[in-house]
Amino acid sequence: MQPTPRRYTIATASRITDVTRRRLVEGLAATAWYGVLNEAEFLGRLYDLDTLPTTDFRSTQFPTAREDIIQHCIANLDWPDDWIFDDERFGLADSDDALLRFLAEMLHPAVRTNLAEVEQLHDFLNQTLVHDGYEIVQVDAISGAPVFAGRRIGTGVSGSMKNLIFAADGPKPEIVFTDALNNDVQVVRNEQFCLIYDRPLAAHGLTWTDLTRWWAECEGLTAEPPREVSRSLYRRLDRSLGDNDAERRILRAYAERYVRLGDDIPALLPQVYLHYDPYTRARHVPGDAPLPRQRMDFLLLLPQRIRIVIECDGRQHYADESGRSDPQRYAEMVAEDRDLRLCGYEVYRFGGAELAEGPATEKRLAAFFDRLAERYST
Repeated sequence: MQPTPRRYTIATASRITDVTRRRLVEGLAATAWYGVLNEAEFLGRLYDLDTLPTTDFRSTQFPTAREDIIQHCIANLDWPDDWIFDDERFGLADSDDALLRFLAEMLHPAVRTNLAEVEQLHDFLNQTLVHDGYEIVQVDAISGAPVFAGRRIGTGVSGSMKNLIFAADGPKPEIVFTDALNNDVQVVRNEQFCLIYDRPLAAHGLTWTDLTRWWAECEGLTAEPPREVSRSLYRRLDRSLGDNDAERRILRAYAERYVRLGDDIPALLPQVYLHYDPYTRARHVPGDAPLPRQRMDFLLLLPQRIRIVIECDGRQHYADESGRSDPQRYAEMVAEDRDLRLCGYEVYRFGGAELAEGPATEKRLAAFFDRLAERYST
């Protein structure tokens, strides 16, 4: 039996106070929290109502939460409008994560179709949650209507992912803007050497399941067993690392987690383009390259727009071609790290000496990924 994978979600230690929860309940008193749906339809989007228990003493007549809710909210209307906030089955009174998911779902296009109402409700929620360090932010869109999720204020990267270009295993791709106003780009040369994930980023981030499904459709492997699709994708990602054995050990250590924890954990993406400079470093004046680091060694895309960068520092990060220390190179690296962190990315670096072949490195990487998962898990 496989262990249950840790879910990389917003931490559930209760930061939302009873005062804030009361303000939310009072502020929503005149609003149907279920929108254009009914209570059972709305809650069915978040919970498996057929496995949750009833609260009705006539348990044989209404044995599940779904039937319980239909009986009291639709058939008889004998529950108060705010019953959901105190019902222990749904956790809104004691779980920040449950409450934030509930509030974000209230704004979903399938629940609320009036964009002016969504904007007004969104403003109220954020004005109330800000005191406890949370906010509801847009993470996606459906037919032009925003989709939201909750997150800690000050975490994550603002904006929406549009161009995920990674795992190049040949010449550098040449990229042009097809629509500069909308930040639409196109690879016009060497596209065959890189991977381009062309789907919207879901609120849960990008998991290995998401990535393998995309790969199967791109490569015509939809009829293949999932494990074969995973192996095919892993081989392609591994190829992008060339002869860099240190980076390969990072990829291999993380891939073991898919086998051990399942495919619904975030995917580790190698060689991800962060900036694009059409020129090589050699074509710039020494020390004057406008974008010192164009690619990230590895990237994890977690929920709430949290993005984790993992870098493997070889000698080229701090020394010149002759092997002598190069303060300018090091300065460029740390300056870029500062910029990334200020944009909301988290950056973790490994020195090349930490990644030598052997059990100590395997243990070190396993411990790092365990601690990283723990930091962002429920």
